[in-house]
Amino acid sequence: MLSIFVESFRIALTSIFSNKSRSILTALGIIIGVLSVTLMGTLISGLDRGFDKSMAFLGKDIFSISRWEWFGDADWWEVRNRPRMRLEYVDVIKEKSSYAEAVAPVMQRGAVLSRGELSTAGTQIFGTNTDYMSTITANIAQGRFFTEGEDRSGSRVTIIGNDIAENLFVNQDPIGEYLKIDGIKFRVIGIMEKQGKFLGLFSVDNQAIIPVGTSVRLFSRRGFIRISVKVSPENIVEAKDELYGIMRQTRGLKPSEKDDFAINQTEAFERQYNQIKFAIGGTGIFITILSLVVGGIGIMNIMFVSVQERTKEIGVRKAIGATKNMILTQFLMEAITICLIGGLIGLTMASGLSFIINKFFPSTMPMWLALTSILLSVLVGVLSGVVPSYRAARLDPIDALRYE
Repeated sequence: MLSIFVESFRIALTSIFSNKSRSILTALGIIIGVLSVTLMGTLISGLDRGFDKSMAFLGKDIFSISRWEWFGDADWWEVRNRPRMRLEYVDVIKEKSSYAEAVAPVMQRGAVLSRGELSTAGTQIFGTNTDYMSTITANIAQGRFFTEGEDRSGSRVTIIGNDIAENLFVNQDPIGEYLKIDGIKFRVIGIMEKQGKFLGLFSVDNQAIIPVGTSVRLFSRRGFIRISVKVSPENIVEAKDELYGIMRQTRGLKPSEKDDFAINQTEAFERQYNQIKFAIGGTGIFITILSLVVGGIGIMNIMFVSVQERTKEIGVRKAIGATKNMILTQFLMEAITICLIGGLIGLTMASGLSFIINKFFPSTMPMWLALTSILLSVLVGVLSGVVPSYRAARLDPIDALRYE
């Protein structure tokens, strides 16, 4: 039995390589199909990793209270006219909430950081309190965070991100050194660990943290204010309901009035991400199915042509003792081999393109996806080759030898 498969495979390769151009064109649909499914799988794998890392940065047990929803359908003018968040809300939440474990204001604004001739672009400044480190998942890689005393006294100290440390302090330890934030001198007391990009869009390492008291004194209340609240993972639902009640009471809203604030959490990103992933995956599946169906039909047509062209060959083989199963196996193996070669070419192309994807979304092609692609191409070969192969096996040897 093994010898039949080996001989059939040899004959199939001989036939394929004797018609290289036709074989490649025939396998084009399979190549595109395998390329599509592997690239989409690799892209989604990379997106999943980047998304999970970004959501870990936000924290599933962290609420972000601000004027607007991360994703919502409220009219822009309505959101614009909402009252700003106030720093006083932090003390109110600490006093009234039974679930809040840490409450940190975040006064966020853009700024230019400089040191001598060097400067940064697109840097974000966070004015916050000592609870801030409890509301994020990142740690300090070097140095320390500021103290409550430094916050109250408005000390000009800062904790910088990894990008700032690398750009402004080339081959130098930043701890204890000075830099300027919008022209005002600050002493570096800490460096955050490297965190990478948030959803592949912007670097989380291009930020500097200063005491909120310092931010108010030096930069007034300019910028965007939000409040981060950490709660126990076991009490997320209860804590969110409680925070809504506290915020509505604090902002003086009547029962009939709509919320003029938003309590955001990672599930908002997850809903949007799942919609995007579904759209990408759906498009990839559609292209894959379409390519494989077209490729399968093309291979079936070529196999019918091949059977017709080689009718005399089939008659000779049957005359010298070839059985129906041997003829069936020969042509079926040819169809499978064309699809297998197409699958391997598509997989090779996808592996090369995945390196490009990796530059934007750290990812690798899953092994199960590569194996599935190969098995899928073999399956298409079987389905598209079985009918022509069966017809070839049923040819009468006398009629085949008489065929002109």
